[in-house]
Amino acid sequence: MNIKQSSFGYLANGREVFLFSLTNDADMQVNIINYGAIITGILVPDRHGTLADVVLGFDNLQQYVEDKNYIGAAIGRYANRIGLARFELDGRLHQLDRNDGKNHLHGGRGGFHKVLWDARTEVQENSVSVTLSYLSLHGDQGYPGNLAVQIRYQLNQHNELIVSYHATTDRATPVNLTQHSYFNLAGHGDILGHKLLINADAYTPVNRELLPNARHEKVALTPFDFRTSETIGARITAKDEQLHFGSGYDHNYVLNKSVLNQLELAALVFSPSSGRQLEILTQEPGLQFYSGNFLNGEFTGKGRGFSHRSAFCLEPQHFPDSPNSPTFPSTVLQVGEQYSTNTVYRFSVQP
Repeated sequence: MNIKQSSFGYLANGREVFLFSLTNDADMQVNIINYGAIITGILVPDRHGTLADVVLGFDNLQQYVEDKNYIGAAIGRYANRIGLARFELDGRLHQLDRNDGKNHLHGGRGGFHKVLWDARTEVQENSVSVTLSYLSLHGDQGYPGNLAVQIRYQLNQHNELIVSYHATTDRATPVNLTQHSYFNLAGHGDILGHKLLINADAYTPVNRELLPNARHEKVALTPFDFRTSETIGARITAKDEQLHFGSGYDHNYVLNKSVLNQLELAALVFSPSSGRQLEILTQEPGLQFYSGNFLNGEFTGKGRGFSHRSAFCLEPQHFPDSPNSPTFPSTVLQVGEQYSTNTVYRFSVQP
Protein backbone atom coordinates (compact mmCIF):
# COMPACT_ATOMS: atom_id res chain seq x y z
CA MET A 1 0.00 0.00 0.00
CA ASN A 2 1.27 3.44 -0.84
CA ILE A 3 0.18 7.06 -1.00
CA LYS A 4 2.01 9.89 -2.73
CA GLN A 5 1.38 13.61 -2.41
CA SER A 6 2.34 16.14 -5.08
CA SER A 7 1.43 19.68 -6.11
CA PHE A 8 -1.49 20.07 -8.52
CA GLY A 9 -1.28 23.82 -8.96
CA TYR A 10 -2.44 27.04 -7.34
CA LEU A 11 -5.83 28.73 -7.06
CA ALA A 12 -6.32 32.38 -7.93
CA ASN A 13 -6.01 33.28 -4.24
CA GLY A 14 -2.55 31.69 -4.11
CA ARG A 15 -3.53 28.58 -2.15
CA GLU A 16 -1.87 25.37 -3.29
CA VAL A 17 -3.87 22.31 -4.34
CA PHE A 18 -2.46 18.84 -3.76
CA LEU A 19 -2.86 15.55 -5.60
CA PHE A 20 -2.98 12.35 -3.55
CA SER A 21 -2.29 9.07 -5.37
CA LEU A 22 -3.41 5.95 -3.51
CA THR A 23 -2.19 2.54 -4.75
CA ASN A 24 -2.54 -1.04 -3.55
CA ASP A 25 -0.57 -4.23 -4.22
CA ALA A 26 -2.81 -5.08 -7.21
CA ASP A 27 -1.69 -1.81 -8.86
CA MET A 28 -5.13 -0.22 -8.55
CA GLN A 29 -4.69 3.53 -8.23
CA VAL A 30 -7.05 6.27 -7.09
CA ASN A 31 -6.11 9.93 -7.60
CA ILE A 32 -7.76 12.66 -5.52
CA ILE A 33 -7.23 16.40 -5.22
CA ASN A 34 -8.26 18.45 -2.19
CA TYR A 35 -9.98 21.04 -4.39
CA GLY A 36 -13.60 19.90 -4.51
CA ALA A 37 -12.57 16.59 -2.90
CA ILE A 38 -12.42 15.47 -6.54
CA ILE A 39 -11.52 11.99 -7.77
CA THR A 40 -9.38 12.75 -10.81
CA GLY A 41 -8.60 9.16 -11.76
CA ILE A 42 -9.26 5.49 -10.99
CA LEU A 43 -6.95 3.01 -12.72
CA VAL A 44 -7.94 -0.67 -12.65
CA PRO A 45 -6.95 -3.68 -14.82
CA ASP A 46 -9.08 -5.30 -17.51
CA ARG A 47 -9.39 -9.06 -18.11
CA HIS A 48 -5.92 -9.04 -19.69
CA GLY A 49 -4.32 -7.13 -16.82
CA THR A 50 -4.07 -3.88 -18.76
CA LEU A 51 -4.64 -0.78 -16.66
CA ALA A 52 -6.98 1.99 -17.81
CA ASP A 53 -8.51 5.04 -16.19
CA VAL A 54 -12.24 4.37 -15.79
CA VAL A 55 -13.42 7.86 -14.77
CA LEU A 56 -13.54 11.14 -16.65
CA GLY A 57 -11.12 13.80 -15.52
CA PHE A 58 -9.17 16.85 -16.60
CA ASP A 59 -5.47 17.49 -17.16
CA ASN A 60 -4.99 20.55 -14.95
CA LEU A 61 -6.45 22.48 -12.04
CA GLN A 62 -7.89 25.33 -14.10
CA GLN A 63 -10.14 22.94 -15.98
CA TYR A 64 -11.59 21.72 -12.69
CA VAL A 65 -12.07 25.31 -11.51
CA GLU A 66 -14.04 26.11 -14.69
CA ASP A 67 -15.95 22.80 -14.82
CA LYS A 68 -19.75 22.96 -14.61
CA ASN A 69 -20.42 19.21 -14.88
CA TYR A 70 -19.23 18.22 -11.37
CA ILE A 71 -16.64 15.87 -12.90
CA GLY A 72 -15.42 13.60 -10.08
CA ALA A 73 -16.50 16.00 -7.35
CA ALA A 74 -17.85 15.63 -3.85
CA ILE A 75 -21.35 17.11 -3.70
CA GLY A 76 -22.87 19.06 -0.80
CA ARG A 77 -24.49 20.38 1.19
CA TYR A 78 -27.29 18.81 -0.80
CA ALA A 79 -26.88 16.44 -3.73
CA ASN A 80 -29.45 16.73 -6.52
CA ARG A 81 -32.20 19.35 -6.75
CA ILE A 82 -34.22 21.41 -4.29
CA GLY A 83 -37.30 22.95 -5.88
CA LEU A 84 -37.52 26.76 -6.15
CA ALA A 85 -34.16 26.83 -4.30
CA ARG A 86 -35.85 27.06 -0.93
CA PHE A 87 -37.19 25.04 1.96
CA GLU A 88 -38.90 25.65 5.29
CA LEU A 89 -37.37 24.31 8.48
CA ASP A 90 -38.64 24.92 12.02
CA GLY A 91 -40.99 27.61 10.74
CA ARG A 92 -38.34 29.57 8.88
CA LEU A 93 -37.97 29.85 5.10
CA HIS A 94 -34.42 29.44 3.77
CA GLN A 95 -33.56 30.77 0.30
CA LEU A 96 -30.74 28.92 -1.44
CA ASP A 97 -28.52 29.74 -4.41
CA ARG A 98 -30.45 29.38 -7.68
CA ASN A 99 -28.06 27.66 -10.08
CA ASP A 100 -30.41 25.42 -12.08
CA GLY A 101 -33.02 27.73 -13.53
CA LYS A 102 -35.20 28.66 -10.57
CA ASN A 103 -34.02 25.60 -8.62
CA HIS A 104 -31.00 24.64 -6.53
CA LEU A 105 -28.64 21.90 -7.74
CA HIS A 106 -25.76 20.05 -6.03
CA GLY A 107 -25.22 22.57 -3.24
CA GLY A 108 -25.09 25.72 -5.36
CA ARG A 109 -22.43 27.41 -7.45
CA GLY A 110 -20.16 27.64 -4.42
CA GLY A 111 -20.92 24.15 -3.14
CA PHE A 112 -18.45 21.60 -1.83
CA HIS A 113 -17.19 20.93 -5.37
CA LYS A 114 -15.70 24.44 -5.51
CA VAL A 115 -13.89 24.72 -2.17
CA LEU A 116 -10.44 23.75 -0.90
CA TRP A 117 -10.45 21.01 1.71
CA ASP A 118 -7.88 20.31 4.43
CA ALA A 119 -6.23 16.91 3.95
CA ARG A 120 -4.74 14.22 6.18
CA THR A 121 -3.27 10.94 4.93
CA GLU A 122 -2.92 7.59 6.63
CA VAL A 123 -1.07 4.39 5.66
CA GLN A 124 -2.09 1.12 7.28
CA GLU A 125 -1.08 -2.48 6.61
CA ASN A 126 -4.05 -3.23 4.36
CA SER A 127 -5.29 0.21 3.30
CA VAL A 128 -4.32 3.79 2.52
CA SER A 129 -6.58 6.79 2.91
CA VAL A 130 -6.92 10.53 2.63
CA THR A 131 -9.39 12.34 4.88
CA LEU A 132 -10.64 15.72 3.66
CA SER A 133 -12.19 18.24 6.06
CA TYR A 134 -14.16 21.43 5.51
CA LEU A 135 -16.17 23.84 7.66
CA SER A 136 -19.21 25.17 5.81
CA LEU A 137 -20.20 28.36 7.62
CA HIS A 138 -23.72 29.39 8.57
CA GLY A 139 -25.38 30.94 5.51
CA ASP A 140 -23.17 29.12 3.00
CA GLN A 141 -25.24 29.03 -0.24
CA GLY A 142 -28.22 29.90 1.99
CA TYR A 143 -28.04 26.89 4.35
CA PRO A 144 -28.41 27.34 8.10
CA GLY A 145 -25.78 26.26 10.64
CA ASN A 146 -22.05 25.77 10.74
CA LEU A 147 -21.53 22.32 9.23
CA ALA A 148 -18.25 20.47 9.91
CA VAL A 149 -17.72 17.86 7.19
CA GLN A 150 -15.23 15.02 6.67
CA ILE A 151 -14.93 12.77 3.63
CA ARG A 152 -12.56 9.83 3.80
CA TYR A 153 -11.36 8.04 0.66
CA GLN A 154 -9.87 4.65 1.59
CA LEU A 155 -8.35 2.13 -0.83
CA ASN A 156 -7.83 -1.44 0.38
CA GLN A 157 -6.24 -4.63 -0.95
CA HIS A 158 -9.56 -5.93 -2.30
CA ASN A 159 -9.76 -3.21 -4.99
CA GLU A 160 -12.41 -1.43 -2.95
CA LEU A 161 -12.64 2.33 -2.69
CA ILE A 162 -14.56 3.10 0.50
CA VAL A 163 -15.99 6.62 0.77
CA SER A 164 -17.07 7.61 4.29
CA TYR A 165 -18.99 10.82 5.00
CA HIS A 166 -19.35 12.46 8.42
CA ALA A 167 -20.85 15.80 9.46
CA THR A 168 -22.05 17.69 12.53
CA THR A 169 -23.93 20.98 12.83
CA ASP A 170 -24.77 23.65 15.39
CA ARG A 171 -28.21 24.31 13.83
CA ALA A 172 -30.69 21.99 12.16
CA THR A 173 -29.92 21.78 8.43
CA PRO A 174 -30.48 19.43 5.47
CA VAL A 175 -27.45 17.32 4.55
CA ASN A 176 -27.20 14.98 1.56
CA LEU A 177 -23.68 14.17 0.37
CA THR A 178 -22.53 12.07 -2.57
CA GLN A 179 -19.73 11.48 -5.07
CA HIS A 180 -20.14 12.54 -8.71
CA SER A 181 -17.61 10.48 -10.68
CA TYR A 182 -18.36 9.72 -14.33
CA PHE A 183 -17.52 6.07 -15.10
CA ASN A 184 -16.63 4.24 -18.28
CA LEU A 185 -15.39 0.74 -17.49
CA ALA A 186 -14.08 0.23 -21.03
CA GLY A 187 -11.94 3.35 -20.67
CA HIS A 188 -13.11 4.72 -24.03
CA GLY A 189 -16.11 4.89 -26.35
CA ASP A 190 -19.72 5.18 -25.20
CA ILE A 191 -21.33 3.35 -22.29
CA LEU A 192 -24.46 2.09 -24.06
CA GLY A 193 -23.12 -1.47 -24.16
CA HIS A 194 -22.36 -1.57 -20.43
CA LYS A 195 -24.62 -3.99 -18.59
CA LEU A 196 -26.33 -2.47 -15.55
CA LEU A 197 -28.22 -3.92 -12.60
CA ILE A 198 -29.92 -1.61 -10.08
CA ASN A 199 -31.34 -3.15 -6.92
CA ALA A 200 -34.59 -1.18 -6.95
CA ASP A 201 -38.24 -2.02 -7.54
CA ALA A 202 -39.24 1.64 -7.83
CA TYR A 203 -38.01 5.07 -8.84
CA THR A 204 -39.15 8.66 -8.30
CA PRO A 205 -40.58 10.13 -11.54
CA VAL A 206 -39.85 13.77 -12.32
CA ASN A 207 -41.36 16.77 -14.07
CA ARG A 208 -39.79 18.77 -16.90
CA GLU A 209 -37.46 20.47 -14.42
CA LEU A 210 -36.28 17.04 -13.19
CA LEU A 211 -37.91 17.56 -9.80
CA PRO A 212 -39.66 14.52 -8.30
CA ASN A 213 -43.42 14.53 -7.80
CA ALA A 214 -43.09 13.06 -4.27
CA ARG A 215 -44.28 9.60 -5.22
CA HIS A 216 -42.77 6.26 -6.14
CA GLU A 217 -43.53 4.31 -9.30
CA LYS A 218 -42.74 0.67 -9.99
CA VAL A 219 -40.04 0.02 -12.57
CA ALA A 220 -41.77 -3.15 -13.81
CA LEU A 221 -42.79 -2.98 -17.49
CA THR A 222 -40.95 0.34 -17.97
CA PRO A 223 -37.56 1.30 -19.49
CA PHE A 224 -36.40 1.91 -15.90
CA ASP A 225 -36.36 -1.77 -14.97
CA PHE A 226 -32.75 -2.80 -14.27
CA ARG A 227 -33.60 -5.42 -11.64
CA THR A 228 -31.86 -7.89 -13.91
CA SER A 229 -28.76 -6.95 -15.85
CA GLU A 230 -29.53 -5.04 -19.04
CA THR A 231 -27.45 -2.87 -21.35
CA ILE A 232 -27.78 0.85 -20.70
CA GLY A 233 -28.62 1.48 -24.33
CA ALA A 234 -31.29 -1.20 -24.71
CA ARG A 235 -34.26 1.08 -23.95
CA ILE A 236 -32.73 4.54 -23.66
CA THR A 237 -34.45 5.76 -26.83
CA ALA A 238 -37.87 4.29 -25.97
CA LYS A 239 -40.90 6.53 -26.33
CA ASP A 240 -41.35 7.36 -22.67
CA GLU A 241 -42.24 10.70 -21.07
CA GLN A 242 -39.71 10.26 -18.27
CA LEU A 243 -36.87 9.51 -20.67
CA HIS A 244 -37.94 12.55 -22.68
CA PHE A 245 -37.79 14.79 -19.59
CA GLY A 246 -34.29 13.58 -18.73
CA SER A 247 -33.03 13.26 -22.31
CA GLY A 248 -32.28 9.71 -21.19
CA TYR A 249 -31.78 8.39 -17.66
CA ASP A 250 -31.42 11.07 -14.99
CA HIS A 251 -33.55 9.64 -12.19
CA ASN A 252 -33.45 8.59 -8.56
CA TYR A 253 -34.02 4.92 -7.79
CA VAL A 254 -35.63 3.79 -4.52
CA LEU A 255 -33.22 1.09 -3.40
CA ASN A 256 -34.47 -2.19 -1.97
CA LYS A 257 -33.23 -2.16 1.62
CA SER A 258 -33.57 -5.22 3.84
CA VAL A 259 -32.40 -3.15 6.82
CA LEU A 260 -32.53 0.67 7.01
CA ASN A 261 -29.06 2.26 6.79
CA GLN A 262 -27.45 -1.13 6.08
CA LEU A 263 -24.53 -1.31 3.66
CA GLU A 264 -26.09 -3.25 0.76
CA LEU A 265 -25.69 -3.69 -2.98
CA ALA A 266 -27.17 -0.79 -4.93
CA ALA A 267 -25.85 -1.43 -8.43
CA LEU A 268 -23.60 -3.67 -10.51
CA VAL A 269 -22.09 -2.58 -13.83
CA PHE A 270 -20.16 -4.79 -16.26
CA SER A 271 -18.24 -3.87 -19.40
CA PRO A 272 -18.32 -6.84 -21.82
CA SER A 273 -15.50 -5.35 -23.88
CA SER A 274 -13.02 -4.97 -20.99
CA GLY A 275 -14.28 -7.46 -18.42
CA ARG A 276 -14.20 -4.80 -15.71
CA GLN A 277 -17.01 -4.92 -13.17
CA LEU A 278 -18.09 -2.34 -10.61
CA GLU A 279 -20.28 -3.07 -7.61
CA ILE A 280 -21.63 -0.16 -5.58
CA LEU A 281 -22.74 -0.80 -2.02
CA THR A 282 -24.26 1.97 0.07
CA GLN A 283 -26.17 2.80 3.23
CA GLU A 284 -28.18 5.42 1.35
CA PRO A 285 -31.86 4.89 0.42
CA GLY A 286 -31.52 6.21 -3.13
CA LEU A 287 -29.31 6.04 -6.20
CA GLN A 288 -29.30 8.64 -8.96
CA PHE A 289 -28.57 7.10 -12.37
CA TYR A 290 -27.39 9.57 -15.00
CA SER A 291 -26.47 8.30 -18.46
CA GLY A 292 -24.28 11.22 -19.58
CA ASN A 293 -27.03 12.76 -21.68
CA PHE A 294 -25.67 16.30 -21.63
CA LEU A 295 -22.04 15.49 -22.40
CA ASN A 296 -21.51 16.94 -25.86
CA GLY A 297 -17.78 16.91 -26.57
CA GLU A 298 -17.30 20.50 -25.45
CA PHE A 299 -14.86 19.43 -22.74
CA THR A 300 -11.75 17.29 -23.05
CA GLY A 301 -9.41 15.61 -20.62
CA LYS A 302 -6.84 12.82 -20.56
CA GLY A 303 -6.54 13.06 -24.33
CA ARG A 304 -10.20 12.54 -25.24
CA GLY A 305 -13.43 14.48 -25.48
CA PHE A 306 -16.37 13.95 -23.16
CA SER A 307 -18.77 12.96 -25.90
CA HIS A 308 -22.47 12.15 -25.66
CA ARG A 309 -23.04 9.22 -23.28
CA SER A 310 -19.33 8.53 -22.97
CA ALA A 311 -19.75 7.99 -19.22
CA PHE A 312 -22.43 7.35 -16.59
CA CYS A 313 -22.92 8.44 -12.99
CA LEU A 314 -24.36 6.35 -10.15
CA GLU A 315 -24.76 8.64 -7.14
CA PRO A 316 -25.81 7.10 -3.80
CA GLN A 317 -27.87 9.66 -1.90
CA HIS A 318 -31.16 10.59 -0.28
CA PHE A 319 -33.99 11.54 -2.60
CA PRO A 320 -34.14 14.82 -4.57
CA ASP A 321 -36.09 17.70 -3.02
CA SER A 322 -36.58 15.82 0.25
CA PRO A 323 -36.70 19.08 2.28
CA ASN A 324 -39.93 19.91 0.41
CA SER A 325 -41.31 16.35 0.29
CA PRO A 326 -42.54 15.14 3.71
CA THR A 327 -43.19 11.62 2.36
CA PHE A 328 -39.49 11.14 1.50
CA PRO A 329 -36.90 10.07 4.11
CA SER A 330 -35.76 13.11 6.07
CA THR A 331 -32.40 14.69 5.31
CA VAL A 332 -32.41 17.08 8.29
CA LEU A 333 -29.38 16.82 10.58
CA GLN A 334 -30.18 17.98 14.10
CA VAL A 335 -27.83 19.51 16.67
CA GLY A 336 -26.16 16.72 18.64
CA GLU A 337 -26.59 14.17 15.84
CA GLN A 338 -23.89 12.92 13.50
CA TYR A 339 -24.35 12.47 9.78
CA SER A 340 -22.54 9.24 8.91
CA THR A 341 -22.82 7.15 5.76
CA ASN A 342 -20.57 4.89 3.70
CA THR A 343 -20.37 3.84 0.07
CA VAL A 344 -18.12 1.12 -1.37
CA TYR A 345 -16.95 1.01 -4.99
CA ARG A 346 -15.72 -2.56 -5.54
CA PHE A 347 -13.82 -3.31 -8.76
CA SER A 348 -13.22 -6.76 -10.18
CA VAL A 349 -12.73 -8.58 -13.49
CA GLN A 350 -15.03 -11.13 -15.09
CA PRO A 351 -14.31 -13.46 -18.05
